[in-house]
Amino acid sequence: MLRPQLVAGYEGEMRRVLADGAQMALLHEAGVVRALAVFRAYRNTWNGYRFYVDDLVTDETRRSAGYGGALLRWCEALARGWGCTAFTLESGVQRGAAHRFYFREGMTIEAFSFVKTLVP
Repeated sequence: MLRPQLVAGYEGEMRRVLADGAQMALLHEAGVVRALAVFRAYRNTWNGYRFYVDDLVTDETRRSAGYGGALLRWCEALARGWGCTAFTLESGVQRGAAHRFYFREGMTIEAFSFVKTLVP
């Protein structure tokens, strides 16, 4: 299972994310999903035409088997094909292993992401 800790209502939220323009790619092996990426491209004032990876997750029992790297490289090739000028993602500060992976994949930290939770 890719995300065993999903909260109730996540499926509906994912449907809204996809309806807002995100896309999803799956990497599977013999019909078993090993990794997935949720991504989109949009323009902003800092990166230009930005390819943004909302989520990249691999089967935790198969980490370091190359699935995440293969899917990340596929996304990067797609971004280049779309004419994007930046390939970006965000990763929680607690995810040290993921950060080491992104550094190995040639990514750098160029900005901080600030968040303020808004409650309606």
